[in-house]
This record gives sequence, structure tokens and C-alpha cells, in this order.
Amino acid sequence: MKYVSQNTLDTLRQHRKLILILVDVCCLLAAYLIPWALASGRMFQDYQSLMISSCFFFVCCYEIVYGLMGMYDSLWRYAEIVEFFRLCLASVISVAVFVVGSLVIFSERRISISVYFLSALFATSLTLYSRLTYRMYRNVTLKRTGKKARRTMVICAGDAASTLLHEKLKAHDPDMNIICCVDDDPAKVGRNIMGVEIMGTTEDIPDLVNRCEIESILLAIPTLDEENKKRILQICSKTKCNLKILPDIVKIIADGKDLGSRIRDVRVEDLLGRPEIVLSSFTTELITNQVVMVTGGGGSIGSELCRQIAECGPKQLIIVDIYENNAYAIQQELVRKYGRDLDLQVQIASVRDSHKVDALFAHYRPSVVFHAAAHKHVPLMEDCPEEAVKNNVFGTYNVACSAEKYGAKRFVLISTDKAVNPTNVMGATKRLCEMIVQALAQKSQTTFVAVRFGNVLGSNGSVLPLFKEQIAAGGPLTVTHPDIVRYFMTIPEAVRLVLEAGAMGKGGEIFVLDMGKPVKILDLAENLIKLSGFIPYTDIDIKFTGLRPGEKLYEELLMDEEGLQKTDNQKIFVGSPIQLNKDTFFDHLATLKKIAYSNNSENLVQALIDLVPTFHHKPRQAS
Repeated sequence: MKYVSQNTLDTLRQHRKLILILVDVCCLLAAYLIPWALASGRMFQDYQSLMISSCFFFVCCYEIVYGLMGMYDSLWRYAEIVEFFRLCLASVISVAVFVVGSLVIFSERRISISVYFLSALFATSLTLYSRLTYRMYRNVTLKRTGKKARRTMVICAGDAASTLLHEKLKAHDPDMNIICCVDDDPAKVGRNIMGVEIMGTTEDIPDLVNRCEIESILLAIPTLDEENKKRILQICSKTKCNLKILPDIVKIIADGKDLGSRIRDVRVEDLLGRPEIVLSSFTTELITNQVVMVTGGGGSIGSELCRQIAECGPKQLIIVDIYENNAYAIQQELVRKYGRDLDLQVQIASVRDSHKVDALFAHYRPSVVFHAAAHKHVPLMEDCPEEAVKNNVFGTYNVACSAEKYGAKRFVLISTDKAVNPTNVMGATKRLCEMIVQALAQKSQTTFVAVRFGNVLGSNGSVLPLFKEQIAAGGPLTVTHPDIVRYFMTIPEAVRLVLEAGAMGKGGEIFVLDMGKPVKILDLAENLIKLSGFIPYTDIDIKFTGLRPGEKLYEELLMDEEGLQKTDNQKIFVGSPIQLNKDTFFDHLATLKKIAYSNNSENLVQALIDLVPTFHHKPRQAS
């Protein structure tokens, strides 16, 4: 079939109402003349003049009533039952007007009652069928393209699925051919929705995928809780299908976008099944109308901190970062979003430079400080331990001392689970950062706290961006060990909990975030391959490279001596402060600094072991 040109379609759209009126006139003429044609030949001859005049009156009655009742204002492609009911009602009114008018105008020669009855029946039927035919043509014929749509299974047979199916029937360029539905309500199995059969429950998905040759699965339950979403997506991940998801229906309405455009690919984050965190009023009060500084503000965690802090309406936000490209990127993003409503200052500076840090605090006098600047690549810090100490330990020390000196109300250190019983230099330096915070908390008016959490999906240095690059290159994906596990959360979730924990600190605490259940890196790699539309070990291979220097099979979030206490937030726990001898501790730090700046890596690692009793270093083996 050849399709109508775009210019022709545009012309037809411009004159849509006129065309519809002409179609109705033709239908009404046929509807009125058919009963006369069915009559005897003599009647047709004797009443020919009456037939012509009354036919004109019949058409006029219908057209006037149809016009007044808006029959030419509706978009019949999207017409629902109510529109067709209105058309039937308009037809009844039109016939009534015609009958009454005929009794007055054509009183001398009566029109046969059969003409009234049959004409009304034919007129209603023909005008109704013409609109139904048009609707079916627009919704079915015109949507065909040369593109082969993916065979799709829809999970859910509720309102969202019904709306989606309805919309897909209207789409001009569909990317999915919906074959079947599944729903966990057994009463729905075996029935159909919009002509699509509900063939089973979510447990039947793998079998139905094979039986129906499904290529794509769409999760269309916007209100599904995170635990069940995780369960269903894990079932789907066992198949070779491309997975897509329909977000919250409230967001769809708020965005004002059609349902189909809101469908997105399932992300690895969806498989974590973690609920959204909402900031408490107490936390927003900590930031609102305050001068807030974020070090490392251009990084993955730091930039998200800046986004969420900006939403709380700070008096001023100061972003400090040594890498100008990242700092510029978050600056431009916030300027585009807030304009002059946000007092934003960006400073390119290294936290190692104590004089520069001191000058920044003296000028801006921040009341809240979030310290996210750090070196965190484990293998690189094994090779360059002195740089890890200079940046992580003494960068933290410089910022913390300036925060205390210039009267900051609160200092929040972003720490890591690698600080627990560290086996690598990076983890040992972060543990030292926590010790600095706890030591300063013993003697300062500033509230010093640390927040410890595991890996965040998509952060700089995390495994997810690496996997995506490897998939884009055709593989293989590199996993250090088949049994290695890590705790994961999303960047926005981690930052919200950091803000919450920072607000509730009294001084010296190490807050531990609930990271959920540990995730096997191998499972993460396999799922990411599947979500990218490939088959693990067939399309994209996975290779095991062995544990890297200082790397553990699993991470711990809490040291034994810290204990664990609940807080008002069920996602946040707190370890009791460890009592340190602040005088000797800072003397040892001064010694460590001399060794670090002498760039003696071997002595430096030993000094770290002496300062951090739980540090059990696993040095790189000679190749």
C-alpha cells in the first residue's frame, strides 16, 4: 500500500470539518432516499416533488442539530463511547425536529410513517458507521510503517496497561507489538484486555517468553512497591528480553507527556529495589538560608550534594574543586535551573593547600561544610600512597581545622565502608579522616560527624561506568572474582541520607547508612549485559581478572568496637564515638605528614599501620 503524501494529509486536516459535513450530507441523502426507493414505483412518481423538498429539509435538520451539538468539533480518531452516544442523541433530536417540522410544512401531503422510521434508522447508522470506519482507519491503517515492532509482553492488566494499550493502538510509529499480558491476580488469567490475552502470572514469564517468542518486556505497574518491582525485574532478568518500565503515573500527569513517551529502559538501579528517600523538615532547616560549602563539589557525590542543597534554598552555596571541568559543569547546571535565585560561588582550589583553604573560610564563613573531596581509586592509591595521604588525610585536616577556626556550625565528612578494617591505603586514609573528625569533636564547638556508606551506582570510579564502556566496546566485562560482593545504593539516595545524617549529628558520630543487601558484582555484570539487549557469555563475555591489590571479597560497614545504635531514621545507624588521645594523635599526624611529603612510600605505609591499628595491608605481589 502506498501512503498518502504529507502535503495531502495536511490539506485534509485543514478542511477536516468541511469534509466531515460533506460525508454526513452524502450519508443523510442516502439514508432518506433509500426508503423512497424501497417504496412502490407509483408512490415514487406521485410524491417525487415532496421527496425532493422533504429530503432537503431532512438534511438541514440533521446538519443544524449536529452542528449545535458539536458533532464537528470532536476528534473522532480519539472518540470514546460517550461521543457515539452523543451522536445517537443528536440523531433522535434531529428526527424529532424533522417530524414536527414536516407536520407543519408538508401538512397537505403527508409523508409515510415508514419513511420517518427508516430514514432515522439509516441516518443514525450511516453517520455512526462513517465515524467508526474513520476511527479504525486512523488507528490501524495509518500507523503501519516498514519497521518491524518488537514482540512485547506487558506485565499488569490494570488501568495503566489499559491506557497504554489504548494509546499504542493510536500510535503512528509503534515500536512494540503487544502479544500478551501477565498479571499476579489469578482471576484475570485467561481473560483479555483490549483484545490482548492475559496468559499467566509473573512466575510464568520465562515460559511465556519462550512460547510466544517475546523480545521485549514492559513493566506497566507505576504504583508497584520497590520490593515487588525488584522481584519481578529479577524474574525478567532471567530472560534474554529487553526490559522497559513505565514510571509513576503522577509524574506522567505532572510532566504533561503521553504515556508512551514515558516508557524507559530498566536500569540496574531498578533491580536494587530501594525506596525513595524524602528529606525531613529538620534537614532542610539545617541548610535553608545558610552558607554551605561543598568540597569536591564537582564529583559524582559532591555534585549531587550541590543539587539537593540548592533545592533547600541556601543563603549561599560555595563549590570547591581542583578539577575545573567538573566544577564548571555543575555550575552551569545550577545556573540554568536557578538563575539569580541561587547565590552560587565556584572556587578552583586544592584542599591540600592549607593557606588557600584558610582564605576561603575567612572570606565566605560557611556555617555548614560537606567534605567530599578525596582520592578513592583503590589500585591507584596503592601505587601512590603518599598522594592518598596528602589529599585524603591532610586535605580533610585542613578543611576541618579551618571550619573550626572560623566557627562553622557543622562539618560532615563523606567516608566509605573501605575504612572498616582496611586492607588498602585508600581505606586506611579514610579511616584516619574519621579519626581526625572524632578527635576534633572532643574539643570543638563545631559539630563534627562522618557518614559512611558503600558503593554508589554510577559514581566516578565505580564499576558501573566501566561495565558500560566495556559493553559499548563489545566486551569482555572484567570482574575480579566470581564471589566478590559489594553494597550499592543510588547517588541521590546516598546524598539524601548524608544530609539526613549530617543534620542529626551531635558530634563525633560515625553514621552508617543502611546499604540493603550486598550485591554480587558478577550478578550486576550479567544483569547489565541483559539490560543492554545482549546475552551473557554468548554476545558479551565475562572474564575474571583476580582481586586487585588491597581489594576485599566483601566490605564491612561497622567496626566491632563501634557498636551500633538506631536513629529516628530507619535507614541510618550510628556508631558510638571512639575515645582518642587527641594530643598524641595529632603528634602522630605531624610525623605522618613529614613522611608523606618526603615521598617515602615504604615508610609511609608502615606509619599508616602504626596509626590505624585495624589496617591489615595486603601489598601488591610482584609479577
